[in-house]
Amino acid sequence: MSGRRYRPPKLPPDPVVLSITGLSHEGRGIAHIDGKVAFVDGALPDEQVSARFVRRRSQLDELRMEAVIKAAADRVQPQCEFAGTCGGCSLQHMHPDAQIAFKQRVLLEQLKHATSANFELLPHLQSGSYHYRRKARLAVRMVLKKGGALVGFREKYSGFITDMDNCQVLHASVAALIKPLRGLISQLHGSYALPQIEIAVGEHAADLSTENNAHVALVLRHMEALHAEDLLALEEFANLHNVDMYLQPGGADSVHKLYPAGTPPRLAYYLPDYDLRLEFHPLDFTQINGEINRLIIRQALTLLDLNSTDIVLDLFCGLGNFTLPIARSCHQVIGVEGSQEMVSRGEENARSNKIHNAAFHAANLCEPLADKSWAREKFTKILLDPPRSGAIEIIPQIAALGASKIVYISCNPATLARDSAALVAAGYRLQAAGVMDMFPHTTHVESMAVFVPNK
Repeated sequence: MSGRRYRPPKLPPDPVVLSITGLSHEGRGIAHIDGKVAFVDGALPDEQVSARFVRRRSQLDELRMEAVIKAAADRVQPQCEFAGTCGGCSLQHMHPDAQIAFKQRVLLEQLKHATSANFELLPHLQSGSYHYRRKARLAVRMVLKKGGALVGFREKYSGFITDMDNCQVLHASVAALIKPLRGLISQLHGSYALPQIEIAVGEHAADLSTENNAHVALVLRHMEALHAEDLLALEEFANLHNVDMYLQPGGADSVHKLYPAGTPPRLAYYLPDYDLRLEFHPLDFTQINGEINRLIIRQALTLLDLNSTDIVLDLFCGLGNFTLPIARSCHQVIGVEGSQEMVSRGEENARSNKIHNAAFHAANLCEPLADKSWAREKFTKILLDPPRSGAIEIIPQIAALGASKIVYISCNPATLARDSAALVAAGYRLQAAGVMDMFPHTTHVESMAVFVPNK
């Protein structure tokens, strides 16, 4: 083996003019250069663009659009001035209706390829496409040549932090904090030891139209102990901007509340359709888009068609986002989750909402379920909402339970398609499927599928 270091091929210095013929699943325009596939960030089908190379590989090239020569009908002006640089979004240049149509095509292609099934198309779920994001992890770095601290998402194709002072997808209450946070961190003694801020937004009241309803929590990760003056500055900032401030000096277990002192480390969100208030810790997993989450729950429960005799299994249940609404309309629901902490959170939420027909269990859902006592129930209906990796390990066992209906909520159409094929092979029929725009202006595809026994 030689000691020569690999050097990537030198990029052509000049932009090239390309005709865009399609859109990849990652939302990049597809073109061809001398017979080789080229993916063009920021370009849309039926456009002619000028683009500059960012990477060259043996099988494909990657480019970034610099100028539109001939625009597609679906092109719109991004609302965010940082959309071309920031890695937080990738599709702001595409009309929201075209975005959801693109996501629907991705889902249908995956499902039809995997199952060859004819199924009903569920109506897509959409809401406002700006200021929807209630959870985020913002990078932080002191950059003296930029005048102080940068706070925001990382740039596309680089590890640099976008030089931004607002954001059109973060919840408005958080977007308004970016500029003040930059000023705050720039003045701290420990500014160089703060690599990230975790953002979480809850709700103060069930009336979602209430002004100033946002309850914001900031979790500051810091790599060394903070100076007493820094702690005072953080408390003053939190008081001035009416936010909860948390510190994280180590792993997740080290998180503790700085301000307001002596108050529980909890936020909450509301599901008015079911008279529910769900509490969560700022680092808990919750859905990123509150309005779409409420629409998804409503559609899922409509599809389950619950009645007072149903015994329902909710797999990957988290803190009870679906479990507790289901409990309002069935005889019994059992929620199962891998994290004991989240199971405890689900139990807390059941108690606080005076729900007595919901039980929560911790279990590794990548392992066999047959030896679990709760798995011996005669479940009539099943809901599952797995992570991106899907639920292939337990699909045969889910099918063996013999439920009359299975509703599968997915954040990855590829693993949904794979698991759908397994359910079909196990005796179920894909009845319906559709997409939900949980992440506008990104290529993330959230979807829902319904399965019934194949009679």
